[in-house]
Amino acid sequence: MTQSGPQPSAEAGAAPANSAEHPWPVRSVAVKVMQWIDRLGSIWVEGQITQINARPGARTAFLVLRDPSADMSLQVTCDPDLLRRSPIPLQEGSRVVVYGKLTYFTGRGTLSLRVIEIRPVGVGELLARIERLKALLAAEGLFDPRLKRPLPFLPGTVGLITGRASAAERDVLTVAKNRWPAVRFEVRNTAVQGPTAVPQILDALAELDRDPAVEVIVLTRGGGSVEDLLPFSDEALCRAIVAATTPIVSAIGHEPDNPLADYVADLRAATPTDAAKRVVPDAAAELACVRELRARSAAALRGWVDRETRALAQLRSRPVLADPLREVDRRAEEIERLRVSARRCAEHTVRTEATATRHLREKLTAVGPAATLSRGYAVVQRVTGSERHVVRSIEDAPAGSQLRIRVADGAVTAAALGTKALGARKPNARDSGARRDDERTGGN
Repeated sequence: MTQSGPQPSAEAGAAPANSAEHPWPVRSVAVKVMQWIDRLGSIWVEGQITQINARPGARTAFLVLRDPSADMSLQVTCDPDLLRRSPIPLQEGSRVVVYGKLTYFTGRGTLSLRVIEIRPVGVGELLARIERLKALLAAEGLFDPRLKRPLPFLPGTVGLITGRASAAERDVLTVAKNRWPAVRFEVRNTAVQGPTAVPQILDALAELDRDPAVEVIVLTRGGGSVEDLLPFSDEALCRAIVAATTPIVSAIGHEPDNPLADYVADLRAATPTDAAKRVVPDAAAELACVRELRARSAAALRGWVDRETRALAQLRSRPVLADPLREVDRRAEEIERLRVSARRCAEHTVRTEATATRHLREKLTAVGPAATLSRGYAVVQRVTGSERHVVRSIEDAPAGSQLRIRVADGAVTAAALGTKALGARKPNARDSGARRDDERTGGN
């Protein structure tokens, strides 16, 4: 919130011409800057104290107020009593809200904020601010699990950002070396609390992220209060973690501690020891796993060979493989039996059909015209030129007709000398059959 004084107004009169021939002197520029800044009035400013200089007996205390999310700072002056009367002791790293007026010192050309009120930011307010930032980052999708990068199974080089000679550094290095002695570390010692923590961590993170040999980065420190862990909830640090191309493991504090870096990191470890276990595999456990897999593979192979051996033995013991020609011989005997049976059936069929054919031939012979002629009958035909007509009545052969008489063994040529009628009688079946035979034979 800002309380502003009178707003700048237009110049009362026209400003003197300014050019290379008519430049403004330094005092004019300094006075104009001072006058413009005076018009800003008093304002409220939030920041983090990075430096306090309050000498005993001095009438003015000097502070440096820094923006936690940007590398920018502002000189602040105040009455030393403001620092002594603060309900919470102020020290470097404290978050405060100050109220004052900007002042430009024309003699030195410097700018400072003269404050008349300092309010320390309490834990509750810090947590509320962190929650607001958390909601903002979540709305931007920085906590999305799809952005999490997988950790390599066995990294060759691990980047480590932690405090100098800290217990967290010792835990990570010791546990990782015990689990996988061949692992290498690129350690960057930085401040892990206070006003300089965020810039140093950002520089170390950028340096390790640019190193192609570093395959994973561990950001860790021990536990602490909300104020101590405040740098790991800094917005600039959270965005840098998301923008990094190297997978990052966050191991800040202990299980209950949840700075915002835990949410944007690719993996959150409960403790520095847990981070070391997550980053590198256990050599002993991996070797035991390899031995177990080899044993299981060997057992599976032996089992497969045994099964296949039994299957081959069963196949070899079968009659078809024990005596392969046995089945061929059995089939050959069966084929021979079938062949003999087929021949016998064919011969029987031929004999049966031959007998039937003979009987039919005998029947045809018995009723044929040749048999009738052999019994003394004859077929008489009248020959008229090239035509022949069977004589069935005396009227068909008048006297003088040329006749052809066919008997069993040949034919006789004769002439009709005359005709004599006999008593009428009905033709019997034999005569009718004889006539039909004559007609079929055509008189031959």
